[in-house]
Parts: sequence; C-alpha cells; structure tokens
Amino acid sequence: MIQVTELRGQSRIVNADLIEFIEAAPDTQLVMRDGRRVFVLETPEEVVARVVEYKRRCNQPPAIGPRPGPGPTPSPRAVAVV
Repeated sequence: MIQVTELRGQSRIVNADLIEFIEAAPDTQLVMRDGRRVFVLETPEEVVARVVEYKRRCNQPPAIGPRPGPGPTPSPRAVAVV
C-alpha cells in the first residue's frame, strides 16, 4: 500500500498491486485494474518511487525478532531397516 494525495488535498492509501498504469495529462492519474482513475498531486516519478520502496519493504525480513536461521540440525540417529 502506498500513500498519495488527491487533488483536493486529502490523503489516500492505494493498493500498489492494483495500479494498471500511470498517466500525466496534465494531472497525474493512477489508472486502476478495474478502470477507476485516482487523480493525485504526486508526479508519476514520485508514485513509482513509492511503489518501488513498498515492494522492497515487502521482500525484506522483519526488522524485529529473531532472524530465520538455516533450520534445526538433524540428529545423527541410526535408522534400522527391518
């Protein structure tokens, strides 16, 4: 999700995965997959930068808590075949 500012100055949170494309004619328009248009104050470059940052954050491990390790080490038990 990214935060953008509508032309009226109201802040809005948009699902970045649902943006089909961005137009700049002359106002920036986010064209959503369902055809709806969201007019925003940000430039297309600013919107793209926010989407890229959002995608980066989604692909990082959590900043707090234990880091995932290689997993438990299997114990060296003998397996008997009968």
